[in-house]
Amino acid sequence: MWIAMLLSALAMTAIVGVRYLIVSGAFAWATRLRHPGLYTGLDPQVRREIWWSLASAVIYGVPAGVVAWGWQNRGWTQIYADVHDRPLWYLPVSVLLYLLAHDAWFYWTHRWMHRPEPFRLAHAVHHASRPPTAWAAMAFHPIEALTGAVAIPLLVFLIPIHVGALGFVLATMTIMGVTNHMGWEIFPRFMWAGPLGGWLITASHHQRHHEQYGCNYGLYFRHWDRWCGTDRGIGDFTREHARARRRADAAARGADGGDAGGGVDGARRSEPGHAA
Repeated sequence: MWIAMLLSALAMTAIVGVRYLIVSGAFAWATRLRHPGLYTGLDPQVRREIWWSLASAVIYGVPAGVVAWGWQNRGWTQIYADVHDRPLWYLPVSVLLYLLAHDAWFYWTHRWMHRPEPFRLAHAVHHASRPPTAWAAMAFHPIEALTGAVAIPLLVFLIPIHVGALGFVLATMTIMGVTNHMGWEIFPRFMWAGPLGGWLITASHHQRHHEQYGCNYGLYFRHWDRWCGTDRGIGDFTREHARARRRADAAARGADGGDAGGGVDGARRSEPGHAA
């Protein structure tokens, strides 16, 4: 039993890690096509993001693998495989319940992570990505990764869900985690600037969190931020894109042998509000 459980945990860890590399890599590639130079000069940061994210993959993968083994071999959890076990209308309802519950968990744990001691101890690892890139979605200290890793495994014991609907929830979690950090809006304008954007979180909303820290804590929806007075609206990417152009210019001058003012680090130190 223990060997089978361990193998399941290892397999799930590999799945989470490969999924991260594929999805973040795909959106990083899309960024290179849509906004060339946006990540110029951030190679050391990207390597650090990948390292922390792969470490987080282990923390996410182990409990998921144990739960998956228990579901398949012991009947643990409320996951069901036959779509006819429950009414078809329950499929979208279960997805919404999971997203709402996960969003609530994320909001409050994320807000707690911004208290001085948890931030210094753990969450500062994530905010060290300045600006965050598509590779930063899982760049967490192990303590923070653990708070995120337990949410879905706990929910499958509490709320019935079809295995396909659970896959949709996990895909949504992955895509939103990556796109919220990649430094530009991939979704249509109506999803973030119109009435729907008043309730959904995309990169424009999360960008403001990374700029101002003490606001916009949600993951999928804005209602907790609105109810708790922590919603400061959506930001834009003008400043970060201007910084990227300065980094690219500094890198180009350095490559030409000119005075780049200290290279990329010098360019960043010269930016208004940059903390050395």
